[in-house]
Amino acid sequence: MTAVSGVPGVPPSSEPDYRMSLASERTYLAYLRTALALTAGGVAVVGAFPGAGALPLRRGIGVFLVLLGVLVAGTARLRWSEVEQAMRDGAPLPRSRTTIPLAVGVTCAGLLGLVAVLVM
Repeated sequence: MTAVSGVPGVPPSSEPDYRMSLASERTYLAYLRTALALTAGGVAVVGAFPGAGALPLRRGIGVFLVLLGVLVAGTARLRWSEVEQAMRDGAPLPRSRTTIPLAVGVTCAGLLGLVAVLVM
């Protein structure tokens, strides 16, 4: 019986199934797109309407979104390398430490955005 690479029980240091490796890379790129969108959103919140008012609130939201984007970008490579290593070792995939802070962060940013809309 031939074992498929990247499946539990495969000898360590074997190459993972290329489809799984490419899926992992697509996920990594999705993390980077999310980080870029958060950063662009943070800049847009402050710069899009300079005369809209509530500048301190908009700056707070902008800084928060940019920092959230930095967090996602900073953890994306680590996550990708952990997943790749787990696939090579035939180990279970590690849990993501980024998804909960990202969900909480985006929710908080949305609520702050709602406050900004109500104030303006």
